[in-house]
Amino acid sequence: MSGLSRRGMLAGAGGMAALTALSAPLRALPPPVSQFADAAAPITRAERMARIAKLQGLLQERGLAALLVESGSSLTYFTGVRWSRSERVTAAVIPARGQTIVVTPFFEAPSVKETLAVPADVRTWHEDASPFALIADALKGLTGAVAVEQTTRAFITEGLKREGRFEVVSGAALVDACRQIKSPAEQALMRQANAITLAAMREARGMVRPGMTASDIGALIEKATVRMGAESDFALVLLNEASAYPHGSQQPQTVHEGSVVLMDCGCVVEGYQSDISRAFVFGEPTPRQRKVWDTIRRGQDMVFGAAKVGVPVSKLDAAVRRFYEREGWGPGFTLPGLPHRAGHGIGMDGHESPYLVGSDQTPLAPGMCFSNEPGLYIPGEFGMRLEDCWVMTEAGPQSFTPLARSLDDPI
Repeated sequence: MSGLSRRGMLAGAGGMAALTALSAPLRALPPPVSQFADAAAPITRAERMARIAKLQGLLQERGLAALLVESGSSLTYFTGVRWSRSERVTAAVIPARGQTIVVTPFFEAPSVKETLAVPADVRTWHEDASPFALIADALKGLTGAVAVEQTTRAFITEGLKREGRFEVVSGAALVDACRQIKSPAEQALMRQANAITLAAMREARGMVRPGMTASDIGALIEKATVRMGAESDFALVLLNEASAYPHGSQQPQTVHEGSVVLMDCGCVVEGYQSDISRAFVFGEPTPRQRKVWDTIRRGQDMVFGAAKVGVPVSKLDAAVRRFYEREGWGPGFTLPGLPHRAGHGIGMDGHESPYLVGSDQTPLAPGMCFSNEPGLYIPGEFGMRLEDCWVMTEAGPQSFTPLARSLDDPI
């Protein structure tokens, strides 16, 4: 769920019998732990080339010269290059026709080429030269405006305008048209990542003891995640009153009898993310805690029930919000209630478009992947959140992992 920097986060039985049985598409099971290491294959060169071909077709349809993509998940998506952002520009120019051009500092070229997974012309610049002049040269002779990937930093866009006198337009629609629909290979990687995260959370839950801090529990989750073959991306654990605030509190909390423990965790497998939340009570839950847990679990069913091909994603958020209001929560985004959206797109980034919120009218399409996380939060008391990732199919939504069964058996 987390919208904070993935490394900078705060550390901070009963009623389920009446719930309607889950539909078949939501009964997905993860592979056994022994299969995690080889459950899914990396993205192939052929698939990346098909992505570039699709992008080039879109550029041609719109009369655009090229797409400029700097370091980040979209650069990896199209070219395979995995590179961190800094003041030194590494970027790709993907023209409407012809070969991709990668621009990078001279001394970084050998490292950049290690992950380059498509044919490309690698052009380098020295420390006393302008990378923008190199980018402008790569665009020479092309006609039309230059689209820029939506997360590209302003100094790069401004440098391009200054150096080349190019018309620059947003490339968000182009990138979304490629990245919003996940291929079977992408879905397999996400399914593996989510299975690992759920298994790590299950293992950690069995080791929770009185006196533990949120950091103690988070460390258990991260250690298990790495042992199972994934890169731990975040392990947000919220205890007691801190669970009432979706991303926690600076106030120290420890586990005791009756503690609410909220885990929000994710990992990365071959660049693809997971994002799962589970809430449980250490010891015997109160009737109020059971009621809240059962309500959010039913809230997940409301989201899934509204998910149909062609339906605007805003309708999924509206469905759970109407249910919560009937149950006495809210109204709207007010507290006690659900102050955040019902979910978000997920793939190579933990949060991607489309978003399950009233302002997003994107129609659901097969291959789109999301989180489903309608929590409830009571300031001064506690909060609970269940979150599972899923893919839209022609037959309906399909969860990557089993959903929580009850407050007594949540993972």
